[in-house]
Amino acid sequence: MTGHVITQAERMCLHGAAGDLHAEFRGIFGQETIESLLLDSYEELASTATVTAWLVIGAERFARQRLQALAHAKSSAKGKLPAVLFLCVHNSGRSQMALGWFNHLAGEHAIAWSGGSEPVSGINPAVLAAMAEVGIDISREFSKPWTDEFVLAADVVITMGCGDACPLLPGKHYEDWELDDPAGKTLDQIRPIRDEIRDRVTNLIEKLATT
Repeated sequence: MTGHVITQAERMCLHGAAGDLHAEFRGIFGQETIESLLLDSYEELASTATVTAWLVIGAERFARQRLQALAHAKSSAKGKLPAVLFLCVHNSGRSQMALGWFNHLAGEHAIAWSGGSEPVSGINPAVLAAMAEVGIDISREFSKPWTDEFVLAADVVITMGCGDACPLLPGKHYEDWELDDPAGKTLDQIRPIRDEIRDRVTNLIEKLATT
């Protein structure tokens, strides 16, 4: 973790966030589990944050996603939605575009998350602009690491350039998508990457629908 020290005000906000999450996941996870996961989420984001003002909000959102993944992994319900994890290096470009396309195209018929092996402090602004051009707003997303909860919950893990740093667990279906990294590229250069990701995600959703 960086030199950022949790302030008393942040601790109070985290306590309130834990209460909200406990109400949301009542009967699924206990208070201690939620508080531990929330603090860990805060520390994970703080380790790469260059701006700390949003950390509590980000930690609550990150913890909520992790709890949703845990609940999904634990579920044995018939008709359980297929789940996909998109992974790249920084979780600021390719995996975020893939998640945006997936949520847009799959709707409520599947669930997905994204993460990075070396997350940075924010999403590439040119990537945000490229997705906005096609009517997909990913501005509320944030760069974050992959964690065990997401890997365990996923039926399919899509990797994009993270190599050996990406997790490998038995029983998962893995695909490696060879895509150019949008980092340092112009909007004009990112558009073809965006469109290729759209095509790959479309094919993935079609395959999920037949399994």
